Amino acid sequence: MPRRLVLMLAMVLVASMAVVQVRHESRLRFAELQGYQAERDALDTEWGKLLLEEGAWSQHRRVEAMAHSRLGMSTPEPAQVSVIHARMGATQ
Repeated sequence: MPRRLVLMLAMVLVASMAVVQVRHESRLRFAELQGYQAERDALDTEWGKLLLEEGAWSQHRRVEAMAHSRLGMSTPEPAQVSVIHARMGATQ
């Protein structure tokens, strides 16, 4: 009987050590997951800011101002505008 008792005690000890090891590993993985989630949230925030910046840089007023200041472009006078009508189904 004492031999069975020692064997059972050893099995309980091994199982409890395995439980401790698995819990420790689980906590490490959960901390790693939280780190990845925080990084994802930071990247999502940065992406939103970049989208706003892209929208600001591509506004029509800004593009028009840059075309005028850097390239010397301006809006044509009505007399300088020609309208070309294309016929549907016409071949050239």
